[in-house]
Amino acid sequence: MRWDEERFGREYDLDIFMIVAVSDFNMGAMENKGLNVFNDKYVLATPETATDGDYAGIEAVIAHEYFHNWTGNRITCRDWFQLCLKEGLTVFRDQEFSSDMRSRPVKRISDVRGLRAAQFIEDSGPLAHPVRPETYKEINNFYTSTVYEKGAEVVRMVQTLIGKEKFRAGMDLYFARHDGHAATVEQFIQCFADASSRDMTQFMRWYSQAGTPEVTVAGRYDPARKTYTLEAKQSLPATPGQPSKAPMVIPLALGLVGQDGRDLPLAMSDGTKIERGVQVLDEPAATFEFTGIGEAPVLSINRGFSAPIKLVTDLGGGDLAFLAAHDSDAFNRWQALQTAAMRLLIENVAALPAGKPPRDGERLIGALATILEDCKLEPAFVALALLPPGEGDIAREIGHDIDPDAIFGARKALRAAIGGKLGRALAKAYDGMTVPGAYSPDTASAGRRALRNVALDLLAAAGTPEAIARAARQYDGADNMTDRMAALATLSMHAGPERERALTDFYARYAADALVIDKWFSLQAMIPQSDTLDKVRALTAHPAFSFANPNRVRALIGAFAANPTQFNRADGAGYDFVAGNVLALDPKNPQLAARLSTAFRTWRTLEQGRRGKAQAALERIKATPNLSRDLADIVERALG
Repeated sequence: MRWDEERFGREYDLDIFMIVAVSDFNMGAMENKGLNVFNDKYVLATPETATDGDYAGIEAVIAHEYFHNWTGNRITCRDWFQLCLKEGLTVFRDQEFSSDMRSRPVKRISDVRGLRAAQFIEDSGPLAHPVRPETYKEINNFYTSTVYEKGAEVVRMVQTLIGKEKFRAGMDLYFARHDGHAATVEQFIQCFADASSRDMTQFMRWYSQAGTPEVTVAGRYDPARKTYTLEAKQSLPATPGQPSKAPMVIPLALGLVGQDGRDLPLAMSDGTKIERGVQVLDEPAATFEFTGIGEAPVLSINRGFSAPIKLVTDLGGGDLAFLAAHDSDAFNRWQALQTAAMRLLIENVAALPAGKPPRDGERLIGALATILEDCKLEPAFVALALLPPGEGDIAREIGHDIDPDAIFGARKALRAAIGGKLGRALAKAYDGMTVPGAYSPDTASAGRRALRNVALDLLAAAGTPEAIARAARQYDGADNMTDRMAALATLSMHAGPERERALTDFYARYAADALVIDKWFSLQAMIPQSDTLDKVRALTAHPAFSFANPNRVRALIGAFAANPTQFNRADGAGYDFVAGNVLALDPKNPQLAARLSTAFRTWRTLEQGRRGKAQAALERIKATPNLSRDLADIVERALG
């Protein structure tokens, strides 16, 4: 409440803020005026039952619903097409809140990881839609990552374009003009145009055009003229119903990093002023020339993820290693490592089916070693830096004829290489990041636990008996759910008596706590082994499982549908299992059935065999009589 008063000038208007926690709830929460309704997973926590991530999620979701009092209730939407006006804006507000309460760089990286894992995939498939949809059959199906998270990125770009002071002035104007009204996106953006005297007409394309823009940049240094020339091009792929696109307004926060690691002064050769280090690309192609550059710099661009784009650069491996070690922008230090790892992983994905050994990536591992040894960095940041891109990220980057098993194999090999070659440093980090005293979910303690548990997982990646024993000891000795759950997650990746003993013990300890048992179900559904589907089928008959509880269904069936290798089994059995459960749920809970069916959204990108089996499962759903409007809408768009 204090934060919203200080940051946005918004005071709560009721005498009491009331919430209720509900165990059987389709959604995360709802902002009903006077009584916010929450799924109990976003309210209930103790150190023994909730992880650091749970605590952070509770803080963010309660903040989100509270912030809706002004951006959603006192100013609401004129119609459902304006849904992003309250959701995207309020996600931006809760992201800013969490950034100020915790670590801004770590929060930004975490948000972008989530955006890429969900929204970028949505943008590139048959369910792509604009931030403000132009049509809908069932509005429940548009409570999506595009409306929420991409909607928040669009608001953030407004702030990047006009600066924080004018952004605050625009928000004040919005509250003053529209308090008590049902507003539109145009009215919202007009407030910033008026506050900044900036024409926002072209910017509105972010609300009307679907898809993730791709920006390609290439730099050239001229030592004789002491200039650096940056060529940039943008493109936006066709999406359902939108075969051709117009250029977007893309704010690119950038820096030219000198050999001493410091940013060089930026001055345009034509005298154009660069405000806040932001260069705007609003044409299909543009050339920017910087003058007074006395040495060959390394380009750092899209700092802080200033625009939600796919960025392609001509930076070499040495450049990426340099940025990982020296960039003043923490996000781009992390991004440099991700880019280097992604290039290596894609190369290894192609190598494995051909029978070629994967490359270890010595330069990448060297860069990770530098990060690991830098005591000035936040432990939570180091933990994120050590994580290679996820399997979904790799699949999205490849984009076609995807073999999930090859992707899993390449990522597994890289994790094992990191754990083996950095074993001594990881063990040192593991021992050094012990958190003394009673458990606290504060930022510093959570960051230390995060690094310690990433170190544990990477040490165990090669599957050595010593590493597995270390994880088992942590499980047994843990005094909080974060460390116990992390150890169990590590053990779950390695078949053996230690895993089975820990899973049995975990259920016995927490059988009476439904939210903790959800974690137990999810963990087993995510194991990347060929017998996982049989175990998940058996778990649907477990006394603790119920199809009537949405949290429990998401924990087991939803988690399996997010298991890259087992949902995408080559024999199609994973698709058939999820399709069968979607059809069984539809008459009872169509919203949940529709949400589960979005697991098929990437089916067109798979290799031919899996693609045919996934399509057959979708056709089976579509052919079933009396589908709900929710489910029929998703399946028809997926197949369209």
